[in-house]
Amino acid sequence: MNRKALIALPVFNEECHVVDVLTEVKKYAETILVVDDGSSDGTPEILKKVAGITVITHPENRGYGAALKSAFDYAVEHQNEYDVLVTIDCDGQHEPGLLPDLVQQMRDRFESDPIDIFSGSRYLKSFNGDSIPPEDRRQINVAVTNRINAQLGFNITDAFCGLKAYRVEALSLFKVTDLGYAMPLQLWVQAAAHAMKIVEFAVPLVYLEEERSFGGSLDDAIRRKAYYDEVLDREMQAAGMTCCASGNCNDRTDSYSE
Repeated sequence: MNRKALIALPVFNEECHVVDVLTEVKKYAETILVVDDGSSDGTPEILKKVAGITVITHPENRGYGAALKSAFDYAVEHQNEYDVLVTIDCDGQHEPGLLPDLVQQMRDRFESDPIDIFSGSRYLKSFNGDSIPPEDRRQINVAVTNRINAQLGFNITDAFCGLKAYRVEALSLFKVTDLGYAMPLQLWVQAAAHAMKIVEFAVPLVYLEEERSFGGSLDDAIRRKAYYDEVLDREMQAAGMTCCASGNCNDRTDSYSE
């Protein structure tokens, strides 16, 4: 049996976007999983009316990382059905039309030099009509990305883009414990620890809701950056890493920007 690509969307209070995004995603997706992370608006009722999707519902809001973890767990549990998992945000900032190419790029390299994570980057190249990101978000992304590159041996340009494709066989290696917005930082450390193959691809830079909250104290940029550093410190310690400040790390990242 040929396995399919699973397209997963983490959703929390997205009644303004979910119908339009799912309508577009369904044009390009083989199968769709929506993880509703405890939405309290009209999102749950909307999802009940959308045909052809699988929905996992968290009874209460647990966090962005928790939604992605549920998608990972689902893909691993059904890995006899799926070979690629693609995560795409449901806020209208990603282009569903990219999905077939991402999946094909992953499959083309399954037999030779397989990609473990095909990671979107809003900063790998410029596109006409790119948004100007909020200054604090851009500064934090740059600082965290630079640290990841220096200490983990990567050469990425965007640590936080939500559009990613994963080789399903690699997902079981991740041990996700951070259930919030810092969850991607755990993945970078664990990907380095397992010597995973990372390739970046360019995506347009789109911000539709610049004032979207991170929740509580994380809306303060200084506290958010400190939290991200704390997660990186903790995860690297757990992985037995002493950092790669010595410069002995190998570059594990390729780029694909056609």
